Amino acid sequence: MPFNFEMIIEIKTRRIIMTNKSNSKKCYLYVLDTLADWEIAFITAELNSRRYFAKNTKLELVMIGNTLKPIKTMGGITITPDKDINDVKFQAGDLLILPGADTWMDEKNKKILEIVSNLINKKIIVAAICGATVALAQTGLLDNKKHTSNDQDFLKMFCPDYIGSSHYINAPTVVDDNLITASGLAPLEFSYEVFKKIEVMKKDALEAWYQLYKTKDSKYFYKLMESLK
Repeated sequence: MPFNFEMIIEIKTRRIIMTNKSNSKKCYLYVLDTLADWEIAFITAELNSRRYFAKNTKLELVMIGNTLKPIKTMGGITITPDKDINDVKFQAGDLLILPGADTWMDEKNKKILEIVSNLINKKIIVAAICGATVALAQTGLLDNKKHTSNDQDFLKMFCPDYIGSSHYINAPTVVDDNLITASGLAPLEFSYEVFKKIEVMKKDALEAWYQLYKTKDSKYFYKLMESLK
């Protein structure tokens, strides 16, 4: 077969496009009234700043809501969603974060829970913390998945129909395939498991980052800086 320069260019171009697509990820953060600011603070700060990302990592942080109407967090911060959940097209490898809030049982949040029930069986990562775990339990999504929450009795108190006790693990965070759950008292551990799952940091950078905030030992700051070289 004769040498075909144009064919080579076309093949290389396709490879570049495929590589960019495979490396591109989206992190969707569902925002709702009374959102617990501190529970997702590490995640939003690092995903937005990208200061410790591995090279060539592509990720877009997108705020989504049941409408485009602004919400107010527990800390009084107003957030306007970037997208309505009805307009979101989830792709394999994407991440959906469900933060804690006092309003999860409101009727208007049923829409996102219906969506989650479909995502949980696909390759979409779902990460829920504090009050969001109650919402998942209420809809039966934790019945057959290893999970945690603020406490097992806490889940039973707010979800009388909860039948996932045999899968409950008393730990700050629990990962079961593409489901991450956490206690509202473990935002750092929750963030660590999220970052590990979506692989936006190099392993040594992530470990140094986690230990720095966990131990407050300055030696991990220098390890973190070293890992970025």
